[in-house]
Amino acid sequence: MARILSLLAVAGVVIVGAVGAGFALGALGAPSVTGIHNQFGDVNESTTVIESDLGINNPNPIGVSVGDVGVDYTVRMNDVPMANGSKEGVSIGTGNSSVSLTTRMANERIPAWWYSHVRNGERTGVSVDATVSAPLVGERDVSLDQAREIETDLLSGFDSDETRPINTSGPLPSDPALYVNGTEGEWDRENLTRERTPMDLRFDVHNPKPYPYTVSKIGYTITMNDVTVGEGETDRGQVIAPGETTTIRADTAIRNERLDDWWVTHLERNQVTEMHVDFYLIFEFQGEQFRVNPDELGYTTTIETDVFGTKDAGTGGDGSSADGDETATPTASDGTATPGGDSQTATPTPTASGDDATATPTGESTPTPTPTDGDDGGLLG
Repeated sequence: MARILSLLAVAGVVIVGAVGAGFALGALGAPSVTGIHNQFGDVNESTTVIESDLGINNPNPIGVSVGDVGVDYTVRMNDVPMANGSKEGVSIGTGNSSVSLTTRMANERIPAWWYSHVRNGERTGVSVDATVSAPLVGERDVSLDQAREIETDLLSGFDSDETRPINTSGPLPSDPALYVNGTEGEWDRENLTRERTPMDLRFDVHNPKPYPYTVSKIGYTITMNDVTVGEGETDRGQVIAPGETTTIRADTAIRNERLDDWWVTHLERNQVTEMHVDFYLIFEFQGEQFRVNPDELGYTTTIETDVFGTKDAGTGGDGSSADGDETATPTASDGTATPGGDSQTATPTPTASGDDATATPTGESTPTPTPTDGDDGGLLG
């Protein structure tokens, strides 16, 4: 019996040596990643699950099961590491097969990504780097750097030269009290920080009355899927002379620490967000103050993303041609992959203005939990 066991042990060594020699001589090839399919899974107030299928090709006539195969991968958005994961003890057969991984991303990474997104002109490159290490083979790297691009355009729809009336709905002054003859907005990137995303919004306001107004304050609220991500009030003390048009600036900002709450709603709604910016004015007339909440100054836009290009597609981690799969280009560890790419764009839609808007008047008018068993990835905080 002992002799049989000894013979089996020797046979095992011979097989391992033969496999190793096969790789060394180039008779056997190294397994490589052929495709990566990522999609978002469950999301809660603190974490987001990323489900991944890695397509692996083993060009050898035998499965790789002598030892363990390891898989490593990292997801980045604009070079901000969002999630990474690894899985050991993977056995792969011949030809194409797939490996499933589940990784938890900390939602508190969202503000850092958002800062990079706005700073980069509302553009995000999504990259997925994967490595497969097999026994006796070493490592093969696959890079999908900048394989996808997310592009949004949140503020261009705010620009308008449409004339809109502002009514007080009171006996004095008579309506319309003012007119907005144009609006314009852009990100204030000079003052952009990791804590605040400021917006420079401007209104051309016309006073059709024979007496002056003083706009003393402008207030605003920014919501993304009903999550309040910014609010405030600015003291102005700006006088609008009779018959004159004056540009009024509204200093508004998104508070980035609130964006992780928004992110949950964005995924729950299949990566769709409706953003609203609402304003109110406090102006003085004949010694009294009036507050108006004109819908005509409000702004609404829709943001839609598809971070991995798979939200409407089935899984296809075996490297098949299922819609939305990323096809990897395997390279040696010192090589470079050639990415493909596509993009998505948010569609801005300005809030409808009043039906009674008229031409420009010149006078009086009448938004670290511990991974559970079965998770393959680490949590980036």
